[in-house]
Amino acid sequence: MRFRFTHDSIDTAEARRELLDLGAGGYAAFEGWVRDHNEGQEVTRLEYEAFEELAVTEGDRIVAEALRRYPIKRALCIHRIGALALGDMAVWVGVSSAHRGEAFDACRFIIDEVKHRVPIWKKEHYRNGDSGWVNCERCATAPQHAHTHA
Repeated sequence: MRFRFTHDSIDTAEARRELLDLGAGGYAAFEGWVRDHNEGQEVTRLEYEAFEELAVTEGDRIVAEALRRYPIKRALCIHRIGALALGDMAVWVGVSSAHRGEAFDACRFIIDEVKHRVPIWKKEHYRNGDSGWVNCERCATAPQHAHTHA
């Protein structure tokens, strides 16, 4: 699998090992962390939900596109779901390639496409007690998704 979810902390050392290739001289990774603010609100924690079956299919499609589009050896994306605290890693993307340039380019392509195309919903919890679903309109909607959008 090239794209997957986890409820646990992302093991970046293990993920990096999955990308090892004797033909690769370059490696690039991206880590997305939970920050303490968004659009003027103080964030205290996040929750991620996903339409997992569709999300994995689309995530795999994105990684496969990167493998076709860029001369890279291997690529992997891991996204957390569930409750995350400030500072937790929410998403990790890694790419190995013969040279660094294509690794950087493919890594950026993967994270940008995942953020845009994969049905993952993020709920922010704010210091003032409010909460809200963020960027849901950019994702495909799951049939009969139960939450309301802020």
